[in-house]
Amino acid sequence: MNAPAPSPLHIEWTTLQQDHERHERCAIGVKLAAVALAVFCMLFTFPLELAAPLLAVVWVTEAMLRTVQARLGARLLKIEGLIAEGGDASAAFRLHREWQAGRPGAVGLLAEYAGAALKPTVAFPHAVLLLMLCALAWSGH
Repeated sequence: MNAPAPSPLHIEWTTLQQDHERHERCAIGVKLAAVALAVFCMLFTFPLELAAPLLAVVWVTEAMLRTVQARLGARLLKIEGLIAEGGDASAAFRLHREWQAGRPGAVGLLAEYAGAALKPTVAFPHAVLLLMLCALAWSGH
């Protein structure tokens, strides 16, 4: 007896779920890169004027990554609802079309990135590393 072929919604869910998890692993890599960069800057006594912007760029990079991940998460939740309701195949594969329809302008995108950057799970360890660099710079080390 053959199992029925997965529906387009199930295929989309599986694909997006895998991508969502890849974003999670990438974010951990970005955090580790931030720690390595901060340690490097501390060991080689980079001036705060150089080290802080470098760490800020890494923080913003994670915020952008998390913003995209949040969009995937929102679509995953929508697909789960569609599957639970017995949604048809025509509702599948609409991630970009739906995002484009509600795409914010440049200010809206920047606000999304800033909102993501300020979430505690994103801000850590970036804010701590920046504070450490500032403390070292102000203490004269």
